[in-house]
Amino acid sequence: MPEDSVKTIGHWINGQEVAGSSGRFSDVFNPATGEVQARLALASGEELEAAIQGAAAAQPKWAATNPQRRARVMMRFGDLITRNMDALAELVSREHGKTLPDAKGDVQRGLEVVEVCMGAPAMLKGEFTDNAGPGIDIYSMRQPLGVVAGITPFNFPAMIPLWKMAPALVAGNAMILKPSERTPSTALMLARLAQEAGLPDGVLQVVNGDKSVVDGILDHEVIQAVGFVGSTPIAQYIYGRAAANGKRAQCFGGAKNHMVIMPDADLDKAADALIGAGFGAAGERCMAVSVAVPVGEATADALIERLVPRIEKLKIGPYTAGDDVDFGPVITSAAAERIRGLIDSGVEQGAKLVVDGRGFKLQGYENGFFVGPTLFDDVTREMEIYKQEIFGPVLSTVRARDYDEALRLVIDNEYGNGTAIFTADGDTARDFASRVNVGMVGINFPIPVPLSYYTFGGWKKSAFGDLNQYGPDALRFYTKTKTVTARWFSGIKEGAALNFKPLD
Repeated sequence: MPEDSVKTIGHWINGQEVAGSSGRFSDVFNPATGEVQARLALASGEELEAAIQGAAAAQPKWAATNPQRRARVMMRFGDLITRNMDALAELVSREHGKTLPDAKGDVQRGLEVVEVCMGAPAMLKGEFTDNAGPGIDIYSMRQPLGVVAGITPFNFPAMIPLWKMAPALVAGNAMILKPSERTPSTALMLARLAQEAGLPDGVLQVVNGDKSVVDGILDHEVIQAVGFVGSTPIAQYIYGRAAANGKRAQCFGGAKNHMVIMPDADLDKAADALIGAGFGAAGERCMAVSVAVPVGEATADALIERLVPRIEKLKIGPYTAGDDVDFGPVITSAAAERIRGLIDSGVEQGAKLVVDGRGFKLQGYENGFFVGPTLFDDVTREMEIYKQEIFGPVLSTVRARDYDEALRLVIDNEYGNGTAIFTADGDTARDFASRVNVGMVGINFPIPVPLSYYTFGGWKKSAFGDLNQYGPDALRFYTKTKTVTARWFSGIKEGAALNFKPLD
């Protein structure tokens, strides 16, 4: 694509889209073709400062708006998202590469959090104790933090920004949102829709940038809290720097999600679940199942036998090829090369490569960032393909001799985002759910992302911070509690006292 035909993407500051002035840009690719489809302006320190100051100026009036009116903005916002579902999904697919049905699911799961936030007035209520002491009442209030920030990843351009902004805004905060440089357009459209829904200018700012903007957010004294989703090393970095600067931090990192398949499981259903959970969105999900753990040799052999033909039938292509495409490209050429390199390492370290996706090429899209579906068997704990989060369409099979070995494999792993077990035995399922040290557990359910009125959060190196995303935890995270102890003297009932009377 000629450079002069490539559009430039800016920022959303104080209620309008503005072009960047730093002179620094990042390329936004079409992952299916490998072409640059836009240039993203990277914010300067001055632009970030203008956004923060604009948010700080707008936030007090928004916080003083009663919760019902803030909730009504969420109602209109949710309606506008619904009416613009197709356009939002198109933006997600164009920049990320995921299929249109998957992109609509991305938007829908974010919309569901907006819908829960429509009921925020009930969740923002404080507590009251009458007559806690002689003439003494005690009550608590939930109040917004002020200006907060969200730093969101490329793989869910609609869902995770909505997970951050909806609870933060309905609680009365202003938000600085920094979306991924890879997929910036969806966040800008959401900002325009929020304005149309009645959100005051300045309350939501979208600032595009790189590490310098992230560090500016983490170090700025006006910003009171930071929410992040991304890789574990970056989550750890953001959590540490934010906490050192006295901010609340809610940082979600990487994952290595295991699915245990017991001998009594329905293996056809288990295989179908592994195909969807392992290869959907080209494996670029923090809740993707990347490790299958069949229990017993017979279970493993039968599972592999079912997986291979299902994998071979998968249709890989651009989102424009129709709704029957199963998954598209990965996000960048570097991501594709990293995935292929990890597949190489699995072969070199002795894993059995059952289906090899390294050589996949799509006619007409030879420069796209495609990696074919890959299946390994006989993977062990020591291999790099087991230890690293691959974030691609690669499923590793680790055979376990018995249930205890399978459970121990999940418990010992450094990540703790999600896990699942497929079994027909209720006792085994209950034992697994009780003992496993993972934040989200599925029983005959491969991707156990909770509904929006629960909360999303991993354990171990998958999460840093004290509270989960969305649901009740989100409103706790984005508010602070003030407790008031009040005593009213009853002397006024005896008539007016014109002389000075000291308090008892």
